[in-house]
Amino acid sequence: MIFRRRARMLRSLVCGRLGPVWMWKALLFFVAIAFATQLLGIIFNKSSTQPAAHSIFSSPDAQGPSLGSCQPHTHIMFLKTHKTASSTVLNMLYRFGEERNLRFALPLGYQLGYPLPFNAHRVKGYRGPRATEFHIMGNHMRFNKPEVEKVMPADTFYFSIIRDPVALAESSFAYYKEVAPAFRKAKGLGDFVDDPNKYYDPRLRNNHYARNLLWFDFGMDNNANFSVELAQHGEAMIRQTFRLILVSEYFDQSMILLRHALCWPLDAVVSFSLNARQQKPSSNSVMSGSWVGKAAVAAGVGARAGRSQGKMLPNLSLTDHQREKLRQWNALDWYLYKAFNRTFWEDIDKFGRAQMEQEVALLRMRREILGRVCLKDGGKPVEAYRIRDKNIRPFQSGVVKILGYELQPGLDNATRTACLRMIRPEIQYKDLLDSKQFPRAVQPQLGQQGQGLLAAGGAFVRHDSSRTGEKMMMGEAEMERERDWDGSRIMKSNQTLKGVREKERLR
Repeated sequence: MIFRRRARMLRSLVCGRLGPVWMWKALLFFVAIAFATQLLGIIFNKSSTQPAAHSIFSSPDAQGPSLGSCQPHTHIMFLKTHKTASSTVLNMLYRFGEERNLRFALPLGYQLGYPLPFNAHRVKGYRGPRATEFHIMGNHMRFNKPEVEKVMPADTFYFSIIRDPVALAESSFAYYKEVAPAFRKAKGLGDFVDDPNKYYDPRLRNNHYARNLLWFDFGMDNNANFSVELAQHGEAMIRQTFRLILVSEYFDQSMILLRHALCWPLDAVVSFSLNARQQKPSSNSVMSGSWVGKAAVAAGVGARAGRSQGKMLPNLSLTDHQREKLRQWNALDWYLYKAFNRTFWEDIDKFGRAQMEQEVALLRMRREILGRVCLKDGGKPVEAYRIRDKNIRPFQSGVVKILGYELQPGLDNATRTACLRMIRPEIQYKDLLDSKQFPRAVQPQLGQQGQGLLAAGGAFVRHDSSRTGEKMMMGEAEMERERDWDGSRIMKSNQTLKGVREKERLR
């Protein structure tokens, strides 16, 4: 009763002195709204000013040990030699350039005129010397220095990579058995090595894969008779142009030397092995799927490569005596390998062996960490048909299986983008960069590639007709390159491009 009387008194007091109750109710209602709005504003302001979750690629460890005050090189020419882990190196260049919006000297097709000597007109968007600034060049070519210098700036950093000719020959035989006539005739690599002249004819297309392949890629005559004088001359020519020659067998040490030479952060040279072949056959020892090999397409033998899918893996076994004979057969390559391997270790001695061991350990640790973050199954490479995303399936070469990776599910956007760059296969990556640099041009649909339309060696090739694919790509290329930078017609002034459709089949 007392409480009720006091409430009535208070109500009458308020109503009498301060106005009716409904006014107070309205006032309290608006105060509540204002308070809620202020509270929500604080919450939203906190969320908007709060930094986004940091990707592992933005952590301090991504930079690696300090490089001092040097500035990163952005004018780079990489001679992409065959079967030397060069696809992995090219992926690093692609990543570095894409992240910084650099301009690539991309081919009209998928290689820069290979195996013909490089010609500047093979670069898409080339309009004459110094007309356009290109930052990075790295697709397959047969080196031709005067033509490269028309495209790349004077301060360009040139580098390449080499491999022991025995290991290179094993890989080359596995990849190009259905491409090189010399390999195709031999039952196994050992049979070829026992009597190479029985199988090798230097006049036949694509037999350059079977002898002194490094020498050939550097732009020299791979069929020349070996002499110390000739070998020394070739070595001197390479040293005159290339500031660094990496060694495939010491890949991690090579990456540390490259990082310091280019003044790049550590993550720029961390990689997962790309375009690697399966070393041992799986339970199904023959090739599966309907992929035409990149190497086979490059040589214009797509149909034959398609039929090879049911063949057994090639026999690569060699005796010690056969390995020595293989070095003699590739004597020019063997000379280069010994010479630049010696220089490589001299560079490491100058760098400091203790420091090299420390930085290699950091590189491997970083690779392991990124592998756990980015890749399924602990980073173990898998067969292409197991990769659900067709856009990151590696293309298959000949009768060997090329392995790839699957991304870890549930990655945030920034991390997923960075991880995807590290595993995107070479051909798909080139397409992506091409579409960014030339957005108005008709670009191949990446999704179509997994459905039988494959890109390699400058042509898109369907299983039933490589000619159709060549015309589809080269029709546009010819229209774009109809006139040279000085106004003259290319087909008259540029001998390399005469009969371009026919020569596309060589690559």
